[in-house]
Formats: sequence, C-alpha cells, structure tokens
Amino acid sequence: MKKFLIYALTISGVFAVQAELPSLIPREVIFGNPERSHPEISPDGAQLAWLAPDKNGVVNVWVGASDGGNAHAVTNESHRPIQWYTWAGDAKHILYLQDNAGDEVNHLFSADLTSENVRDLTPFRGVRAQNILTDLQHPRFVLAALNLRDRQAFDMYRVDLETGAVTLEATNPGDVLTWATDNDFVIRGATAFDGKGGNSIVRVRDAVDKPWRDLVVMPFERALFSGQVVGGSLIAGFDPDGKSLFIQSAFGLDKGALVRVSLSDGKQLDVLAQDPKADVANGGLGDGPSVLRAPVTDAIQAVEFDYSSPHWVFLDPKIKADFEVIGREVPGFLDLISRDRNDRKWIVAAGRSDAPAAYYTFDRVTKKLSKLYDEYPKLAAAKLAAKRGIEIKARDGLILPAYLTTPVGVEEKNLPLVLLIHGGPWYRDYDNFDQEVQFLANRGYAVLQVNYRGSTGFGKGFVSAGDLQWGRKMHDDLLDAVAWAVEKGYADKKRVAIYGGSYGGYAALVGATFTPDAFTC
Repeated sequence: MKKFLIYALTISGVFAVQAELPSLIPREVIFGNPERSHPEISPDGAQLAWLAPDKNGVVNVWVGASDGGNAHAVTNESHRPIQWYTWAGDAKHILYLQDNAGDEVNHLFSADLTSENVRDLTPFRGVRAQNILTDLQHPRFVLAALNLRDRQAFDMYRVDLETGAVTLEATNPGDVLTWATDNDFVIRGATAFDGKGGNSIVRVRDAVDKPWRDLVVMPFERALFSGQVVGGSLIAGFDPDGKSLFIQSAFGLDKGALVRVSLSDGKQLDVLAQDPKADVANGGLGDGPSVLRAPVTDAIQAVEFDYSSPHWVFLDPKIKADFEVIGREVPGFLDLISRDRNDRKWIVAAGRSDAPAAYYTFDRVTKKLSKLYDEYPKLAAAKLAAKRGIEIKARDGLILPAYLTTPVGVEEKNLPLVLLIHGGPWYRDYDNFDQEVQFLANRGYAVLQVNYRGSTGFGKGFVSAGDLQWGRKMHDDLLDAVAWAVEKGYADKKRVAIYGGSYGGYAALVGATFTPDAFTC
C-alpha cells in the first residue's frame, strides 16, 4: 500500500531538473513578512502611512512625508503586530485595531500625530471592535461595531475622536453582519443573514429615527459571490441622489453584478457593471476596494471583475484615462489603494503572479508616477514563475477555471506536479502572487490550482454545482485536472502530489483514501 508522506515533496524526483533551475530562494525570504505594506495617503495628501516592523521586528504604523521620507513609527506595540489601520478623516489621527496578548478581542485605538498620545477608544473589557468606518466630511467621528450591549451582537457606535465619547448609533437585532452609511455618515444600511430561512438581506431605514425594513431579500446562493457569508457586505453604497442604493446582486442573472435599486421598494433600476463570466470581485488581489467611489461625492467610478485575470469596468472616463497612463509605465494589474480627499494624489499597487506588489504615488494633475517601494525587495531580482490561466473541461462538460505554474528555466514536460487545492470551498484561486506556489516552483515543481465546482466568483450556477458534491464531483474535478496536465505532457503521472488546507486538506485526504493511485503523496 502506498504511503502518503509530507516529506515526499522534498525528495520526489526533482533532481533531474534541479541543475537548470534558478538559484534556490530561502524559505525565510519567500514566506517572510513584507518589509513595508498597506500604504495610505492622508486625507490632506501631505503624509503617507504604512505598516512596517520596528527594530525589534514588531509591525507598527509608520508615518512620513507623502513621498515616504522622514518616517517614524507613530505606534509603539512591542509584542503583537498591528494588522489593520486607517487614517481618520481629520488627517491628525491614525486609527488601528489591536488585541491584548493574542486574545483576539480587538480594541480600537487612535494615535494623535500632533501630541503623540495613543488612546484606547473602546476601553471596555471583553468587547471587540470591528467594521470601522470613517468619513472625509465628518472628520471628528468614527463609527465602530461593538458587542458592548450583547456579546453575541455587534451594534454600531459613533466615537468622538476629541472627547472619546461613545454613543449608540444602531442596535443589532441579532442577524446583522455589517453596516453601511449614507452620504451624511449616518448608519442607514445593513447586510443581514437569516439563519433559519437561509436568506441574505439588504436592510435600510429612511432616517436615524425611522424603523428598519427589509429592502432586498435574496436566497443564500445568490448572495454567496459577494463573500457576505463570511462578513462581507452586499451594499456598495448609497447613491448621491438619495433615492437609490448600489448593491451586489445576482437577481435575474447568473453572475453577480453591481446594480442600483430603489430605496422605496427595492426594485432594480439598472445594472451599472457586469461581466459575462465572473461576479464582482471579492478583494482577493490586494488592499484596494473592488468598487471605486469618488472620495467626496461617492459616485461609482469603476468596478473590478476577475475570471481568469482581474480587470476593471470603468464608469468614469477620467479614471480610465489615468489608469491607462499608469499602465503604460507599470506592468501588471493596477489596484487603487488610497487617495486624498481632492482625488489628486493616488497610491496604486501593481501586482503580477510572478512579482510581489510594488507601490507607487501618482499625481493626477502632473501625471507624475513615482515608485514608493517593493513589498518584498529581496524578491525583486529573483526569477519567479508566472501563473498561466487555463480552462479545463470536467468529465460532465463543466468548464473549470484553473492556473498552471511551471518552474523557470526547465522544459515544461513530465514535471513533478503539486495539485494545490484552495480552502473554503466557498473561495477561489486567483492570478496573484502566491508564496506557496513560488516556493514549490522554485524547487522544480509544477503547480496546478483548480477552481473546482462550488468555488465562488464564477456565478451562482457554478457554486450550486458543488451542492452535495464533497468527495464526489468536486473530487472528480481535481482528478480531471490532473488527467489534463498529464495528457498535455506537463506532468509525470507517477509524480503527482495533492495538498491543501481547510477544504483543501479534506480533499487531500479524500484523494489519499479513495483514489490513492492518482497521487504519489
């Protein structure tokens, strides 16, 4: 009987090609933390913030000039890294989340850049802060969801950055996952989930003193594309006209689109952006939003979609023109990470599957593009492998979007193959920089990633095709993908490994148990 051993990955016949591979990249370089990440321009455009380790290796928030110069840490965390932060609308405070000794109960803190004081804005024992919202037109306040009243439900509170006062803004009846503000920074929208009926709900109120009402109710599978089931929001924003709402919806469609619905009755008024093959993107590629809105007017400017590779659908021709200017100088997909309140200074990220993100500043008036930094500078000169978007036909005819990565410097023939299975299964693989993939490719392995039926991002029909198919057709998809790689000559059928985490780990165990002849390990 075959033994499925993890260590087999390190010895499974790559020696024949190893001499032609690029230099071995150390594990700590591939899997290490970025030297700098998550840049944000201040609302007034004068300063730049980012995350970076201090001299002790603990990630803190740093602030410098808009070009990144004269930087210093404005937080002083000594044990736990900061993972999320943002500018307050006043450009004087940095807001960030931090827990206590790993208890996962995040508090909301503010760092005052003028006094260098750090304040716990939610100093309540055992109370977690999330769903943090800021607004350029209301710079003194921040909105935060807290489980202060009920540990099982997150109500929305308004926090005064000057006085520290915390005031209840909206009460959670128990089913709200996320909240949304209107153009006056008032909580008037919510995404909820009905656990009994299995429906996702867009809920609104006409004013802060008016009752909540269900505006749009959609079956679970119609909302799944948006990531709503794991805490995302179906609401993209309120229309500046005050009469309609932008939501992500698949009503009457197979693919999730950005649509406008009436605030009076929830009827769909029009479709703003859609793609024939993919849902509205779910933020798997970078830090930037998948729906771009003007900083002050809140007008929808562009929507991101991603089938095999990401692309933007532009609604604002000026935004499109500036993306084209940047794209002529920088290769890869462009993500708009941050911008000032005047929408003049942008922070953009350029990403490719064979290169970590590089960050740039862009002045929309002068059209000057300046590089800030590489997220992983130690990998900037490395020879990394590119993902190739492919389509594989399953045995029942379903088309499976997938990615094949082959090692640099060797012939794409009879390679040892790793079938890398994403988790979820309500998730998907992307055409992005993937550290696991680079680690394997650098060591001589081809890597195959398959968006098997049940993966999100490709419409509700594709998701529903995975219903009751764990270990059945979902596993057949994986076997069909391996057969494709062998038939095309990319993979040696005697040297195929299968692994993954979450659902991917389950699928690997299914492979080892029910189809052991298909995998070496």
